[in-house]
Amino acid sequence: MKGFRFTQFVPTQDPEKNTFENLLNIFLQLVTMTGGDVAEALSWLTNLDNRYGMTNPNYGIGDFIEDLKSKGYLTEENQKGEFKITGKAEQTIRKSALEEIFGKLKRGKSGQHKTTHSGQGEERGTDRRAYEFGDNLDQIALTDSLRNAQANHGFSGDYLLTEDDLEVVENEFRSQTSTVLMIDISHSMILYGEDRITPAKKVAMALAELIKTRYPKDTLDIIVFGNDAWQIEIKDLPYLQVGPYHTNTVAGLELAMDLLRRRKNPNKQIFMITDGKPTCLKVGIKYYKNAFGIDSKILSETLKLAAQCRKLKIPVTTFMIASDPYLKEFVKEFTKVNNGNAYYSSLKGLGDLIFEDYRRNRTKRF
Repeated sequence: MKGFRFTQFVPTQDPEKNTFENLLNIFLQLVTMTGGDVAEALSWLTNLDNRYGMTNPNYGIGDFIEDLKSKGYLTEENQKGEFKITGKAEQTIRKSALEEIFGKLKRGKSGQHKTTHSGQGEERGTDRRAYEFGDNLDQIALTDSLRNAQANHGFSGDYLLTEDDLEVVENEFRSQTSTVLMIDISHSMILYGEDRITPAKKVAMALAELIKTRYPKDTLDIIVFGNDAWQIEIKDLPYLQVGPYHTNTVAGLELAMDLLRRRKNPNKQIFMITDGKPTCLKVGIKYYKNAFGIDSKILSETLKLAAQCRKLKIPVTTFMIASDPYLKEFVKEFTKVNNGNAYYSSLKGLGDLIFEDYRRNRTKRF
């Protein structure tokens, strides 16, 4: 009797290739944590290798550095002769963050999201309606229209199909969304021995890569806010670091609203990642600061902007990565005024929450 005999298959492995890929993954994580400081990341990597023996006699950290250069991840072509990561490395970091945070997602059609609205959209839906002047011929539901003709005119004589018999398939609109992601870079994001800025950066990079690859018609602007607020490019995310700043939420919201005013998409939203209350306000050329409790003057200006966002139909979703009771009260009041959403998240669950809220908002018009 003919058949097949199966035995255990052990594929040949390239130790150097496996070592490079493993080291690359760790190196990119370290670069993110060091804010793009390659020298510090390589120093940490060397210390980890000494402790855990990640390399072997045939492939050491020196070989890994040479491979990083030859494969286009590192460059020394700058005035100071320092190691810098390349655009290829920046994109790999974003892809790694996407896989780490949103890896469980299944890829769908790029850049397309359904809404609850129907009309002359891009994808055929399931709803039927009577034909109206101006409908495209390719929208006609042929089977349903023929059935209507038989029911209305019978089978006798010449077969008759009139305009009243025609049904069309509703197409579904595809929505586009403009999102502004606000990231708190105040000093508290690294206080108390907890690194909060690195998870925030990873979430931002994952969201950016998700939108660029899956929803290319959407827009994403990224803002950082401390004493002031300013816009950064997606490619700058790996280099993001906290500073000796207070938290000027008002400046961040003002800049976010200004950016969204320029966007023509009907759906607009703001995501804000923070770990504290607003503690700073710019009055003229001076800064009004109070880090002790919730200052009524700062709170009043913050809530005023929350109300303006609501009037402009821009929901603000706040991701509070802290759980102090008085902070919850601030977020609760802010969310009520804006009619937005709020989450009190651990760093571990931050990515899932942001994606779920992003996807949910993609299916409705604000």
